[in-house]
Amino acid sequence: MTRVIKEDFWYWPADRYRRLHICLPDHYDESDERYPVMYFFDGHNLFFDSDATYGKSWGLKTFLDGWNKDMIIVGMECSHEGDARLTEYCPYEKRMFGKVIHGIGDQTFSWILNDVKPEIDRRFRTWYFREATGIAGSSMGGIMAMHGVLKYNQYFSKAACLSAGVFHNLPHYRKVLGEAQLWDDTRIYMGWGEYEAGRAPHNGNPATDTREARSTRKFAQELNRKGIQTFVYFQPGGRHTEADWERQVPVFMNDLWF
Repeated sequence: MTRVIKEDFWYWPADRYRRLHICLPDHYDESDERYPVMYFFDGHNLFFDSDATYGKSWGLKTFLDGWNKDMIIVGMECSHEGDARLTEYCPYEKRMFGKVIHGIGDQTFSWILNDVKPEIDRRFRTWYFREATGIAGSSMGGIMAMHGVLKYNQYFSKAACLSAGVFHNLPHYRKVLGEAQLWDDTRIYMGWGEYEAGRAPHNGNPATDTREARSTRKFAQELNRKGIQTFVYFQPGGRHTEADWERQVPVFMNDLWF
């Protein structure tokens, strides 16, 4: 069985500690193997319902226990105070909920790449190179995953971007894409749920005709033209919840780590 280690780690952008949830493969201690690593935002929501903000996790430990591949997962917890999560997980200035969020997402990535990842690679038997390193998240974490795989492509070869609000964030994504230096082995998963996508027109298909569907598929084509491989996933009946993101776990994990 996999096991999860919880440790506090200094998050210098906020001058506070943030908890890391590190999931190690079965038989990690009895082997000398090295493993790929995937970094997830909102790490408290990944493994156990008892840790999750709303009492429901992604069930990621259960999935990994039954999966036919071994890897290390590093879940990075965010602040739970006020709007701090929005600030930490926003890579640009953005108006949300009637206020302007002055995002420090790039500082968060500096922390991940200069502090968290080197420590994980030092302490655990990882394959540290980009081909074995992925990034993932949902909602604001999905925005960060998309931003990260494009802007920091020299570190991440894979990204799972769940409910990443492509319609609302498309100008930013395009800007980062236009400035990015990308490797042609990059794989990006983009998933969204039916009930978080806006309404389809009368007799329209919610998988293709909502504003989120159109924006996601269009941006996927733009990524493809840059040589990036994409997987676009529409979840029928899906909502903006951990339970629905849990249902996407086997889809994006098997796509990214085929």
